[in-house]
Amino acid sequence: MEAIRGLAGAAAVQNRPVPSVADVLELLAAVPVAMDGPGKIDQLRELEDVKSAAAAKQARIAVALELAARQEQAAAGVPADELGAGVGAEIALARRESPSRGARLLGLGKAMVEMPHTFAALESGQLNEWRATLVVKETACLSVEDRAAVDEELAADSGSFAGYGDRAIIAAVRAAAYRRDPQAVARRASHAVNERSVTLRPAPDTMTRLTALLPVAQGVAVYAELTRHADTLKSSGEERPKGAIMADELVERVTGTPGGYTGIDLQLVMTDRTLFQGDSEPARLAGYGIVPGEWARKAIRGELMSDAGSTGGGAAVQGSAELAPDGPAPAGQGSDGGVNAGTGDVGFGRPSRPPSVGTPEGRELNVWLRRLYTAPTHGELVGMDSRARLFPAGLRRFIQVRDDTCRAPYCGAPIRHLDHITPWHHDGPTTSTNGQGLCETCNHTKETPGWAAKTVTRPGQRHSVETRTPTGHTYRSTAPPLPGTRPANSPLLRPVAVGLPAAAVMRPGPRRAEFRQRKALKRPHFREALP
Repeated sequence: MEAIRGLAGAAAVQNRPVPSVADVLELLAAVPVAMDGPGKIDQLRELEDVKSAAAAKQARIAVALELAARQEQAAAGVPADELGAGVGAEIALARRESPSRGARLLGLGKAMVEMPHTFAALESGQLNEWRATLVVKETACLSVEDRAAVDEELAADSGSFAGYGDRAIIAAVRAAAYRRDPQAVARRASHAVNERSVTLRPAPDTMTRLTALLPVAQGVAVYAELTRHADTLKSSGEERPKGAIMADELVERVTGTPGGYTGIDLQLVMTDRTLFQGDSEPARLAGYGIVPGEWARKAIRGELMSDAGSTGGGAAVQGSAELAPDGPAPAGQGSDGGVNAGTGDVGFGRPSRPPSVGTPEGRELNVWLRRLYTAPTHGELVGMDSRARLFPAGLRRFIQVRDDTCRAPYCGAPIRHLDHITPWHHDGPTTSTNGQGLCETCNHTKETPGWAAKTVTRPGQRHSVETRTPTGHTYRSTAPPLPGTRPANSPLLRPVAVGLPAAAVMRPGPRRAEFRQRKALKRPHFREALP
């Protein structure tokens, strides 16, 4: 840290050009790792200070960027209530963060301008970026004057938070804020009731976190009732863990059925080898991500229903899938749009007749199989064209399967809008190539002045979109690979001959190679939907 500060000081004294960030990075890379343990600990501490100082510099730059953008937009005649639009998204791209995170980072910088002690603590390393965010968050309901008074009272740059954890900092700032303006804190608490919500986030090992943000009285009541039910069953000899009993009871009370299975749309994408041959290639579950192939097969057979329920026992497939004929569906006859059967540009095939899957309660659910065809190397789904203004149902499904989540770089939020990459009002066609899935925020950001996007078409690569920001920077996003897709340099795609010279490796002739390529083009992916 001292060496970096010394670099800037020496440049000022010797009247040399101010060092760039690249110079700082070069100097940091040249610092050797300390030889002894105490020296290593000192370096770790100093690097934390460097990270905090860098975060403070980023905050200053973000505020300056927004100010300049507002001035430019005002000069261009942008309405006052729209000034600054898109700046948070551009900051997010530069910091490789999601758009919502970029907006929060911009807000942090603007708030710390009004809290000089907190900002000084961040610059000196006494607070890291997250804990500075906590200070700003707990004073957000106050006026500018009261926020400055709380900052003066706590004076984080004097070491008042030394040794404090997150909870201790929150408690101290919250108490100071309440002393300054108890009415504002009370108003924020009353408004928080309107922010109650339920969210779902992926968790490891094919689990999810279902989170409910509730008023404290309701949350305590729900938890107490689930605890009472679990304690009653445990006292009766129930062998399931208490937490599992509470989770199963929550699912049953919300859905009305043990195990929670009523009518399901799993949106499961997997290869034919995983489905029929027990292959280990993982599948992809829309809204969650990658899941093991065995889990996907259990989901189709209905075995997960009995695993999640409290009744035990295995559920078996009570019917068999009658798949559509091999190869692409005839052009114009697929239920989800037409296909081009002659070139391998194949979209959805006809869905199979659904088999019946038994549930632990003896009810039946239908399983639908839909075939997706991909290119043999890069796994690209080739689109179905349409002259319509809005994306038709089959094409919407196609793009959602291809993109999986919001296509904006670093975002990953659920898809809410289907967007024309080249806008419709600029003669952009309604095609899979010109379509992408975006979240609501990224779609609105793309329409702000100075933003532009275009499709990048390159042979042998998946669908790519290049986004250009108002400052002239470009960012590229590529559709994620579907299950079964391997890199072009994968050993499984290259001929291997152990112990033979390179000239002795047998290579298929032109006719044989063409046959293999045509056969690979017909290899389907299966998209599972349980209506």
